[in-house]
Parts: sequence; structure tokens; C-alpha cells
Amino acid sequence: MTESARNVADLVSASALRGSQHTALIDVASGAQYTWGQVDAAVNAQARALVDAGVAPGDRVVVRLPTGPEFCVAVFGVLRAGGVVVPAGPGQPLRELERLVSDSGARLLLGDGGGAEIPVMGPPALVVADEPEFAPVGGGEDVAVLGYTSGTSGVPRGAMLSHRALLANVGQCADLRPAPVTAGDRVLLALPLFHVYGLGPGLFQVAGAGATAVLLERFDAEAALDAVREHRITTVVGVPPMYQAVLALPVERLGESLSTVRLFTSGAAPLSKGILDAMRSAVGLPVYEGYGLTETGPVLTSTLVGGYPKPGSVGRPLPGVELRLVDTDGRVLDQDEDEPGTGLVSVRGANLFSGYWPDGGHGPDAEGWFRTGDVGYLDAEGDLHLVDRAGDLIIVNGFNVYPHEVERVLGELEGVAEAAAVGVPDERTGEAVKAVLVLREGVEVDEDAVVRHCAARLAKFKVPVVVEFVGELPHSATGKLARSRLRIPLV
Repeated sequence: MTESARNVADLVSASALRGSQHTALIDVASGAQYTWGQVDAAVNAQARALVDAGVAPGDRVVVRLPTGPEFCVAVFGVLRAGGVVVPAGPGQPLRELERLVSDSGARLLLGDGGGAEIPVMGPPALVVADEPEFAPVGGGEDVAVLGYTSGTSGVPRGAMLSHRALLANVGQCADLRPAPVTAGDRVLLALPLFHVYGLGPGLFQVAGAGATAVLLERFDAEAALDAVREHRITTVVGVPPMYQAVLALPVERLGESLSTVRLFTSGAAPLSKGILDAMRSAVGLPVYEGYGLTETGPVLTSTLVGGYPKPGSVGRPLPGVELRLVDTDGRVLDQDEDEPGTGLVSVRGANLFSGYWPDGGHGPDAEGWFRTGDVGYLDAEGDLHLVDRAGDLIIVNGFNVYPHEVERVLGELEGVAEAAAVGVPDERTGEAVKAVLVLREGVEVDEDAVVRHCAARLAKFKVPVVVEFVGELPHSATGKLARSRLRIPLV
């Protein structure tokens, strides 16, 4: 229902109109279930409470609640009241929360205040009686969500996502075939909904289709399989670490527990060929991979467009999304089918953000194009292959080193559970490669063995000159490797 919707919260009212008694939300922890009619009434009540508390159109409201029905109602309530949702992780440290509140100029916080100096309103009521309709305030180009980026190349910035951008992406995803979510689907959402990936392809997509969201506050492989079996899940929206954890369980259990699932999708971080192959072998279904950014509302490409997963590829642009590769000066690269050129990924579409908070700077250019900061190439079929983040590029004596290439080689070393490669300052070469490794339990590997392994497989300038061993690597809330935190020595 995105054609007539101007406010993202219209997705809820439309689903309630189509099927008031259809189950909208299921809370795995409590077993509580709510229909679209109940959710719509709760959203009306929340919007009215916010306006009564003084929230005016355009006011920023921090939503700091765990994945659950209360989060869903809070978000749609803020949007229906004309406010701007500023999602915050429930476990976010106070220092980061205070920075978010200060930078956004938020007027109110919904949920756990965490000690921050801001007026706090408790979680919304989920069941309300005879709540009158609340006409949605604002929409279109008005900012709906202020999504703070993970800050992989600096201090996190707020990406201004309009109602137009978010609704456009719901429609673009819905136009895929097979459709990621239909009204008859039960969708497992074990993602952090405060992240735009959980919010857009997760919650908003479910609301747009009038489907059922099965909400799991924290992902746990055992709990997830139990939820799939109990609630007859048909669609799983996941990230690579989730599939990795599921595959660690007995394979005979996977086939039985996941038998109701028709579609597995993955995003937020690269999906390895090993996981793709293992999932297909275990359950007989592929995992379709997508790619996007907070700034793009968020989905840009999917292997659903081509109809089949391709290891190493994130697929083709969604309907309504244009994608091209450019050089550092913005010139479009020629694509030779025999030797595809590698360039910066540039995109255009109605799903793009309106620039960074507060002045809209560094958004799409005058022609609507936005450089994502990712480096990639297009194969002969038009599928995008990402090489690395431009900001993660390591330059050794003027030669480009892509961390992903080094990490792939490090991962081939027996006993390595996870690996990262980052650039560190070097007086002689400008930068040098540093490897940070997590070893499997009981395995011993020394620095010399790592260097010898890489030297036999990589050009000399790509071989790590520093090797560190750690218990775990830092990741974002959605499992993306946070390389920026590895450029300083770990303690």
C-alpha cells in the first residue's frame, strides 16, 4: 500500500483496514499476540499521548526499547504524530546515548532513559479500548527517521530518511519476485529493530504487506529454531552471524525445524560461500543476499532480482534503483565484459536519504546520484560484487590493498575462526597491513606461520607486517565487522 501512503504509519492503518483481525505481532518471550486492528488502535493512542506531551511536527523522539511489540507501536506512534524517530540501542552506553540526544536535539525519549538528561515517557500501551482515530501528521518529504550511521570512517552522523524514501523502499522490495513478504507470511524478526535493516526490510516490510512479525528480542540459534517451529515461520530476515550460529546445530534438526520456511534473506554484512552452500545442503533452500546502507533506506540490490544466489555477489539493483560505477572524480567507468572495471558504487532512486543532519549536507547530488563509499565491480550479468569500503582501503607504497582479499586468505589458514585486515601507519610505506585473528578453541598459531601463509598466496605488499591474536573481533549490532576499532592495538 505504498502508492497512497504519505506517512509511514499509514502502512499500519491500511493493514488494519484490509484485515483488522489478522495477527500482526507475536512476542516470542511472552507468547502475546496482537492483531492489526489492535496495533492500529495502540498507535493512535501513542500518537495522541505524544502530542499531549508537547511533541510537535518535526520534533525528534528517541525510541530506546528492545525488539518487541512496544518498540513497533512506539515507532509508528511517533511517525503518526508527525515526530522524527531517532532509534537507539537499548544497551547503548550512556556516553553514546547522550551524544545521540545532544546531536539530534531530541525532545523526548520513549523507553529506558538510561540516565540521559532528557524527558522520558514509558513504553506504550499495547491494548487500548475504543481509541478514536488519529489523523497522521506530515509525510512525504518530511523526515521520518534520523538513522545514525555506524561511524566506520568517523563520528556517527544522522542520515535524514523521509517518509518518501522509506515508503519507496518498501515498494521497491515488494516489487521483487518472489516477494520477500506477503500477507500470508509469518516473518521471524530477531534483528535489532533500532538498526535500519531491521526497521525497513523487517518491520516496515511486514506492515506494508499486512503480514505477521514474530519478534525475538535477542537472537539465539536454539530459541530461533523453536520459534520457527512453534509459530510456523515462512520467511527469515537474517544476517550472516545468525546463519553461522544455526549451522552449528545438528543438521538433522535444521531440516525438521525449518521445514515451514520458504525464503531466507541476508544483509548488513557479506555472506560467505561456505554459509550459502551449508544452508542449501542442510535445508534445501538458498539464502538470498541483499546490499544497502542507512542512507539508502536501506536496500539497493538483491540476488532475488536475478533469481538465484551467486557467491560473492549482492545481486542487481531493485526495481526503481539505478546503479553505476564511477572513479574518484565521478566519471562513469566503462564496463568491459572480459575485464570488469572496479569503481565506486554510485546510486540513484526515490529511496535515497535527504542528506545528513542537520543541514542536509553531503546527500545526493543535483542529479540525484549518491556515492555509497563502497568499491565494487559488475559482472557480465550485471550483478554487483563488492570489493571493500573505500574508507577501509589500505594503500601500501601507492598500491591498493583491499582488506577483504587479505581476510579471505587469512580465513584459509587452519585454526582461524575469524580474521580482519586493517591499515596501520608505516614510516617507510605510508601504510602497512595489520592482521587481527581469532583462533578456534585449542588451536595454536604463531605470527610467523600467518606471515608465511600469506606470503605464499599474496603479493608482497599485501602481506601483514603486524599480527595480533584476540578473543573476539568487534562487530556492529547487525554483525558487520567494525574495522575502524582495530587500527589501534587491542588490549
